[in-house]
Amino acid sequence: MQHSRRKFIRQLSASALGAATVPAFIANAQAAESRTLRIGYQKFNTLNILKGTGSLERALQPLDWNVRWAEFAAGPQLTEALNAGALDFGHAADTPSAFANAAGVNAVYLGAEQPYPKGIGIFVAADSPIRSIRELKGKKVAIGRGWNVQYLLVRALHEAGLEYSDIQPVYLTSAADVSATYLSGNVDAAGLWDPFLAGQQLATSPRVLRDGTGLSNNRTFHLARPEFVKQNPQVIRVLFQELAKANAWTQHHPQDTANLLAPQLGVRPDVLKLATGRRNYTTVAVTPDIVKEQQDIVDTFHTLGLVKERVDVARFVYPEVFV
Repeated sequence: MQHSRRKFIRQLSASALGAATVPAFIANAQAAESRTLRIGYQKFNTLNILKGTGSLERALQPLDWNVRWAEFAAGPQLTEALNAGALDFGHAADTPSAFANAAGVNAVYLGAEQPYPKGIGIFVAADSPIRSIRELKGKKVAIGRGWNVQYLLVRALHEAGLEYSDIQPVYLTSAADVSATYLSGNVDAAGLWDPFLAGQQLATSPRVLRDGTGLSNNRTFHLARPEFVKQNPQVIRVLFQELAKANAWTQHHPQDTANLLAPQLGVRPDVLKLATGRRNYTTVAVTPDIVKEQQDIVDTFHTLGLVKERVDVARFVYPEVFV
């Protein structure tokens, strides 16, 4: 067990070092040339697949546009870069997107992915005496502020008759840090998302106390600076056209997808296959029902005092549909 834990920590730490830090990336992005679409992405998502195929670059070439990609450790860092004007387009999970809305981040919703509830989980070690969410009362849980798994934890605690104040959150800033802290034994439980959750499951076989089923749809949202969309609608249309093609291929080729992404992301193919197998790759328009999901997240964290402003999520949805 200890050997597998040490190996897993080394793998996660190495992958985390490759993710862009926001200040450094913003500094470099200021010198970006015109007619370059700057896209931010995180490990394991539809944009990863699009990047791996190179199809977006080929499709934009007749329009004389280039593409620049930048990897981020998590959604909050990516939305910060969007707000700073260092990115034009990117993706983030539901909760980071809702936190961005509440913080007044200059970004709009352009599309949403299908629900992915099994791609998030709250877990404990296989030999832990804790066997239910209710038994987390008074325990330390490694989590990140404004993460999709933080929202899952809030909802799971409520389902079990507990409040968020009943546990001791240990806030960290990356999936690698969460895994390392969990594996060190300094916390009782942790929350992660795919592919980090899948990697943890294959490496150490933790006991998953609760995934998002029935509690959180764990959608990914495609976000952009509204000024960029208004000035370059054709670029956005081409992007979503190519994304749809990549999604359709991925849905029917999970193993090929894992093989494609593994070298790009530095994640083992078996980890990516597990994560891909429980996901539906389809991008849809942001409907009123999806807006309500996001509004519920904002309202939940506002009630807890974890976001200061209760904003109307609907005003962050771009009026034109590109999906």
